[in-house]
Amino acid sequence: MALVPVAEALERLLDGAVPLASESVPLFEAVDRVLAEPVVALRTQPPFNASAMDGYAARAADVASVPARLSVIGMAPAGRGFDGSVGERQAVRIFTGAPLPDGADTIVIQENVRDIGGGDIEVTEPTAEWRNIRRIGLDFSKGDVLLEKGRLLDPAALSLAASANHPRVSVVRRPLVAIIATGDELLPPGSELGPDQIISSNAYGVAAAAQSVGARALDLGIAADRKEAIAALVKKAVVAGADVIVTLGGASVGDHDLIHDVLTGEGMRLGFWKIAMRPGKPLMFGRLGETRCIGLPGNPVASLVCSQLFLKPLLARLGGRNHRQDIRKARLGAAMPANDLRQDYVRAVVQEDAGVLVATPFSIQDSSMLRMLADANGLIVRPPFTPAAAVGEACSVLMLR
Repeated sequence: MALVPVAEALERLLDGAVPLASESVPLFEAVDRVLAEPVVALRTQPPFNASAMDGYAARAADVASVPARLSVIGMAPAGRGFDGSVGERQAVRIFTGAPLPDGADTIVIQENVRDIGGGDIEVTEPTAEWRNIRRIGLDFSKGDVLLEKGRLLDPAALSLAASANHPRVSVVRRPLVAIIATGDELLPPGSELGPDQIISSNAYGVAAAAQSVGARALDLGIAADRKEAIAALVKKAVVAGADVIVTLGGASVGDHDLIHDVLTGEGMRLGFWKIAMRPGKPLMFGRLGETRCIGLPGNPVASLVCSQLFLKPLLARLGGRNHRQDIRKARLGAAMPANDLRQDYVRAVVQEDAGVLVATPFSIQDSSMLRMLADANGLIVRPPFTPAAAVGEACSVLMLR
């Protein structure tokens, strides 16, 4: 089977991927969710002319020139308006958020008022008409579309939905990703290792990648290198309603690389297998009914690079999100050899120097070295058959953070 170019593999993987069905959730559970329907105002805000300051509601004509003496005829705290009307040379003590009393058309702030006793005040600064008043509908009116479909719900958006009297919102369902690690040599972190065993680390990075684009991660643990053990966890993922099944390791061509046989045996329609990229050549993709299956390489770096390039865009699409890889132009900080038929993703440190990004690749690029990936903040992207490059030559960098 010929190696599939990266761009073609991504196109095949995303083909037919559309946002999942909607669900209604309370506002307290809606942060970082994607709106499936617009949010329309159910009320007008403010619902009345409201005081924007603590002070005195009065008639502008009475306080246009100062000093002006007014009689205080009542009080209007927030949540309880004054039941009456303000007449000539009268005022009502008012607090922020309270409705403007009938007859009043301005608010004199309390700093510009002096109590002269006997229920009277003296205004010391002139105040114009409609000063310090929030007019009815200043923020929005009933029926206004406040948040469009597809909006990612951040704190301001959630507060706005609440202000419009929505206790719940309709959001795109978060994709569920079932993660299955494979390998007799693997044990979970915290285990006592035997002489031939290693720690299973890939699942944690893959789960984090999934969660970073709003998906839910279901860790199904480690399957032994036996077809029946892997098949049992695949069935468990299907029963759980996984939108995507991610397997880790076992997708290559060795005697113990069983993922292809197990998934096709369960009915998976193979989309592609083996990509013209480094690291990540053994990547596999297929469809098991409505569930998408991605077989990631077992090497930790390859697994995480493929998650960045393929898993995150797929999950973002299913979750209704806009997701674009952060590709930037840079200059090489070290010489690089010629490339072969595979597209390379080379771990590098990217720094700004005199306004120019400089990407310096690590000298060793072994796909088992996680520490180097954690230290890298970018991947230099080298297309197939790229010639050798000298220091200072232009390059493209996929930023990781």
